[in-house]
Amino acid sequence: MLDPGVAFRLALGRDFAWLWRAYTVSALGTWLALDAFPMIAVFALHVNAARVSLIAVAGGAAAALLAVPLGPWVEFRSKRRLMIHSDLVRFAALATIPVAYLADGLTYTHLLVVSVIVAVANIVFTGASGSHLKALVPAERLGDANGSFESVNWLSTAVGPPAGGALIGLFGPVATVVLNALSFLGSAAAIRRIRRPEPAPPERHAGTSRRAEIAEGWRVIAANRELRTLFIGTVLYSALVMAVSPLMTFWMLNDLGFSPLEYGLGVGVPCLGGLLGARVSRPLVTRFGMRRVTVVSGVLRIPGLLGLAFVGPGPVGLLVFMVSQLGLIAGSGVFSPAFATRRLELSGERTTARVLTAWKIGGQVGIASATLLWAGLATVTDVRTAVAIAGVALLPTAVFLPWRATGSVASSPPEPKPEPAPEPVAKAEAGAGSGG
Repeated sequence: MLDPGVAFRLALGRDFAWLWRAYTVSALGTWLALDAFPMIAVFALHVNAARVSLIAVAGGAAAALLAVPLGPWVEFRSKRRLMIHSDLVRFAALATIPVAYLADGLTYTHLLVVSVIVAVANIVFTGASGSHLKALVPAERLGDANGSFESVNWLSTAVGPPAGGALIGLFGPVATVVLNALSFLGSAAAIRRIRRPEPAPPERHAGTSRRAEIAEGWRVIAANRELRTLFIGTVLYSALVMAVSPLMTFWMLNDLGFSPLEYGLGVGVPCLGGLLGARVSRPLVTRFGMRRVTVVSGVLRIPGLLGLAFVGPGPVGLLVFMVSQLGLIAGSGVFSPAFATRRLELSGERTTARVLTAWKIGGQVGIASATLLWAGLATVTDVRTAVAIAGVALLPTAVFLPWRATGSVASSPPEPKPEPAPEPVAKAEAGAGSGG
């Protein structure tokens, strides 16, 4: 008798099962290596809190700038091939870290360069994978597919950080980077096993300028009120939560005296709440509707960030950290599959990759900007104060949830009208921004 999870994935098709395996192995590798670069910076390179945060800032901002023209480039190419190539690029870049470390040649600049390369590859993979999923799974099963991915994500988050912390304690700070690099090889191998022919990529419209192609993802987001509201809300939420992450890593490991294993447990155990949330998200949407579930779960995930400001040393401090993380994560576990499905529904048939790329770029810019700002804030005050301010700033983001009903699912946006290519060709506006 088949395991229910296996039967569910096969019901979505054997090709989806291979995509699920690819996501599983890369997600586990990513979460094993959670905060690996900050830990390497703290334990191997002995840098301060501001420079730890700069890794996230520089990688995200530079990747966003480089990724601006990638939306059309991804849209008009084979999505599966791009996903495989993105995995291989991430493997090659990450593999240089342990090599340099063992040769006693690892530098802070090396970490920054690798973080940029990996972040650009992440953007390409995200843009390609959304379009690929829409072509692989029937529209009415997208919610099931996203829920399946979200379950994997939270299970990997629950298992990965504690295991990663133990591996770092046993084998040194680059141990999890090796496993993360290998996970991308495994992902590429699984994606290659998908056999269903891909739909031909959309063709470029004759006479459409490069600038118009680049801007189309942003235009689709701006033109749809619900999509626009979700974009603003999710970018603000991610920016504030991720800005606090490197500060918490530095604070807990360097100032509060937690071991990598204790920190990993603090991050990982609450993620069981995310796993539960992901499992119930689809049934809740079926019963109460997507808008209501998105709003309620979006609100419930907000207060937990403020609780992180009350973390202290010892077992009580670790418990406060876990409870605060649980609040953030359980709500996100319900919210994310519903949100991801709705975003795919609204993104259009010919513009999905450009919308997802623009979204990822916007998120990267938001995270980089907020991380830089909060690193400076922690420098002039202290980490606890900076985290508390982020928690208070997160509360108003509830305004950007879809409180108002919008009626039916939006249809594909109209095709862009061709416009003459400008002379010289103007640069597109920048913006910046799961799983793997």
